[in-house]
Amino acid sequence: MNNRVWIFDTTLRDGEQSPGCSMNVPEKLRVARKLVDLGVDILEAGFPIASDGDFEAVDAISREYPQVQVAALGRATKLDIERAAKALDKAKRPRIHTFIATSDIHLKYKLKMSQQQVLDDACAAVELARSYVDDVEFSAEDGARTSTDFLERISRAVVAAGARTVNIPDTVGFSTPDEYAEIIGRVVAALGDTAIVSVHCHDDLGLAVANSLAAVKAGARQVECTINGIGERAGNCSLEELVMVMKTRNDRYPFETGINAEAIYAASQELASVISFGPQPNKAIVGANAFAHEAGIHQDGYLKERTTYEIMLPQSVGVPESRLVLGKHSGRHALKARIEGLGFNLTREELDFVYTELTTLADNKKGLMDPEIAELARRSQQALAIS
Repeated sequence: MNNRVWIFDTTLRDGEQSPGCSMNVPEKLRVARKLVDLGVDILEAGFPIASDGDFEAVDAISREYPQVQVAALGRATKLDIERAAKALDKAKRPRIHTFIATSDIHLKYKLKMSQQQVLDDACAAVELARSYVDDVEFSAEDGARTSTDFLERISRAVVAAGARTVNIPDTVGFSTPDEYAEIIGRVVAALGDTAIVSVHCHDDLGLAVANSLAAVKAGARQVECTINGIGERAGNCSLEELVMVMKTRNDRYPFETGINAEAIYAASQELASVISFGPQPNKAIVGANAFAHEAGIHQDGYLKERTTYEIMLPQSVGVPESRLVLGKHSGRHALKARIEGLGFNLTREELDFVYTELTTLADNKKGLMDPEIAELARRSQQALAIS
């Protein structure tokens, strides 16, 4: 199992904290259904102390989906942990996820505490959480900007206090792959086989997936991520990108997850229908253009052999099919295929007529729809019949 990576989905907790992503209990239950279908290992359902809605969501998801491990977040305080434990009371496989900041900048300006005080609070929180549940995760908030010596020290201490998983987040998306791998490698070496090392990367510099993959290579065996990469500020590590890198480039990332990749697109679409926005069109894996081709050279190559311009089957992530978009960059090969698909059998002269008309129209449009292409085909037949 050394190559098994556990997927900790935090769409319903960290993802929801993104502006425009707030979800009520019924909406969280809808998305949770897709996450269960997807096969996530741990489903972080909320932050129970934050609101009654979050408490109810953790409780409702625990009752509705007993087969999945449900996590609830709480700060390293008595009230937070007791509230998380109560929300998880009906869960068959509960996890309390507790955290405290560890970086010098957070200790000085936010917590106004010493490293020893933070370590003491962290251990007390883990011990309290273990009195309620067997599975406790500890997160060193802003871990990527924390002294590695202190990370090793606090990681050993919380494991001794009962934590099974130690998470070293890149909370502000500051780290780089080589740097983060070095940090994670140090913690992995310090803990050995006493706990799973987890990572939670934000995308402020666009490196969340790269950092997470580097951490896995360095020995991390849990990755915290979200559908569509939603989350605070620029978002989190995208679940779909992480999983499909390991599937598509297993030669370079020889790791396995329990994710049912064919359910990815459905989960992405469900989330987009619940929150106020979907993924950008050019978003990897789930964006509207991820399996779309407009350039004539690409379309010609794709029609001759799909793998010339596609490295994944769209169906492998649940996307129904690839799309050939007809616009000013398209070529005759794609146009002919589309016209035949619409039921027309044009002569070469008629096809040339349609191609000329299409490129003229497409100069002022963002692509032509099928009814417009069909009308051009009819016009070509009429025009050449008259001539």
